[in-house]
Amino acid sequence: MPVDSERQYLMQVFEFETVVIGSGLAGLSAAYHSSKYGSVAVVTKSKLDISNSYYAQGGIAAVVDKKDSFESHILDTVEAGRGLCDTDAVEVLVKEGRDRVLELIEMGMEFDKKDGDFVLGLEGGHSQRRILHAGGDETGKLLTSFLLQKVIQQPSVKSFENVTALELIKNENCIIGLHAYNFVTGKNIIFKTKAVIIATGGLSRVFLRSTNPYTATGDGIAMAYEAGAKIADFEFIQFHPTALFIPGKDAYLISEAVRGEGAWLLNENGERFMKDVHPRAELAPRDVVAYNIFKQLKKSKSDRIFLSLKHLDKEKIKNRFKNIYNQLKIYGFDLTEDLLPIAPAAHYMVGGIRTNLDAETNISGLFVCGEAASTGVMGANRLASNSLLECLVFGKRASEKAAKLKVRKCNLPQVAPIHIDSSNEPQYLEMQNKIASLMSDSMGIVRDATGIKKAIKRLTKIEKQFSDFKNEYNLFKIKNTAVVCKLIAQAALEREESRGGHIRVDFENERQKFEVHSIQQKNKNIEFEPVRK
Repeated sequence: MPVDSERQYLMQVFEFETVVIGSGLAGLSAAYHSSKYGSVAVVTKSKLDISNSYYAQGGIAAVVDKKDSFESHILDTVEAGRGLCDTDAVEVLVKEGRDRVLELIEMGMEFDKKDGDFVLGLEGGHSQRRILHAGGDETGKLLTSFLLQKVIQQPSVKSFENVTALELIKNENCIIGLHAYNFVTGKNIIFKTKAVIIATGGLSRVFLRSTNPYTATGDGIAMAYEAGAKIADFEFIQFHPTALFIPGKDAYLISEAVRGEGAWLLNENGERFMKDVHPRAELAPRDVVAYNIFKQLKKSKSDRIFLSLKHLDKEKIKNRFKNIYNQLKIYGFDLTEDLLPIAPAAHYMVGGIRTNLDAETNISGLFVCGEAASTGVMGANRLASNSLLECLVFGKRASEKAAKLKVRKCNLPQVAPIHIDSSNEPQYLEMQNKIASLMSDSMGIVRDATGIKKAIKRLTKIEKQFSDFKNEYNLFKIKNTAVVCKLIAQAALEREESRGGHIRVDFENERQKFEVHSIQQKNKNIEFEPVRK
C-alpha cells in the first residue's frame, strides 16, 4: 500500500515489512515464509518466472532414502568444496534441507516416483543416489512454479515485475529502504522497509559462453558491495562441463543427471578420458570434469568434445530426459543416438555476499539467500544439486531472522532519480560484449597472473570511465558489471593456488595457507578469514 502517491522527485513510495529482490527459488522461499510475519514486496527485474532456478534440470539433493545418511551428504559436500566449506553451514543445509523438502511434499509438490518410492538420481560428487527430480528433467521449472503459486496466493505479498533494484538505502549500518526503477512506467520507486532479502542469483552472463538467462549479471552483488557488504570467495566460478556447443548459438545445458544415468565423455579419438583421471570417472566433481575437458580441448585444438548415450537404453533415456531430448531435436540432435558436441560454460557463482547462518550480512537488515549468497556451504566448488536445497533452507532462515527486526523510525534521505536514455543502449551492449570477451579470455576455467592483471587493468579503466553516470541506467549498468568482474579478478590474483573453481596454471597445486575464505569490502584491502571446521 502506497505511503504517498508521489513524493520527492516524483517517486512512488511504498512501505513493506520485508522486501525480497528476485523471484527464483531462494526469493520465493523467502517471500513465502516472510508472508507469515507481515507485508512482503517481491521485486524482480523481469517476470516472476524467469530465473536460474526455473531452468535447473538436475534436481534437488536431499537425504530421503533409508540407505542414505546426513553424514554421507555432509561428507560429499565438504569433499567437493575442497576444504573451504564451513561445517556448521553444511550441517544446517543437509539436516534442515530434508525438512524443507518434506515440507514441500506435504504442501503438494510432486517429485517423480516409481512403485510408490521416489526415483532418486545420481550426480557428480555424490556417493549415493539422493537427487529428487520432477517431470524427469524439469525440476527447476516445476518446483519454482509450484512455490510461485503458493506465494501469489498469500494476501500479504505484492509482486513488482519489471522493476530493477538500484540502491540500498541505509541509516548508519542499518537498512531502511530500497531504491528501484520500473521499466514499464519509467517511475522511480522507494520501498521503505526494515529488511531487504537479496535473492538476485548469479552473474555468469558476464562470460561469453554461459548457461544462465540474460538477467544473471550480478546486479545484487554490485548493489550490496556498494552499500558496504562483505563479498566472499568471489574467485570461484563453476563452469558446467556439459553445455551443447554449436558455433554462434547460446550454450544449452545438458544436465549432470545425464552422466548420472551413465553417459560417457569422449575425446576427439572416441576415448573415455575421465576413467584415467578420477575413480568416479564422468561423475567426478564438476571442477575436475570441466578442467579435464579443457585439457582435452587444448590438446586437440578443438572447440568441443562429445557426450555419448548410444550405449544406454533409448526408451529409458527418452522418458527420463523428455525436455532435453525434445530441445536437442530442435538443434538437430538425437540424445539417444548422436555424439553430442559439448564444451564447458560459465554456470554458477560459488562465492557471493557473505552471510552468517541466519543469512544476514554485516549490514543490519540486509539478508541474502540463493546463488547471490556465500553462506559457507559451497566452499570452492558447489556439489551438484545442492543449490536448490540452499535456496529453501536459507530463504526460510532469512525470513525468520528478518521478522524479528524492529522497525527503525528513520527519515529517508533524498535519492537522486534514475532514467533510461535509449540512445545509450548500443554502448551498453558493446561494453557488455567487450567485458564478456575479456572475462572469457582472462578469467575462464584456467587463469594466470598475466591474464588476471590484464583484466584488472581494463576493468579499472571501464569502472572509472562510467563511475560518474549514476543517473542513467545503461551507463550505471556498465559500471556495475565492471565492478563485479573486477572483484572476481582481484580475488583470483590474491589466491595463488589452484582449488575448486579457481585454477591457476602458474600455481597448479592447492596450498595449505589458502585454506581460508577471501573477503572483499569496498575501500578495504582483501582479507582472509578462517574456515569454520
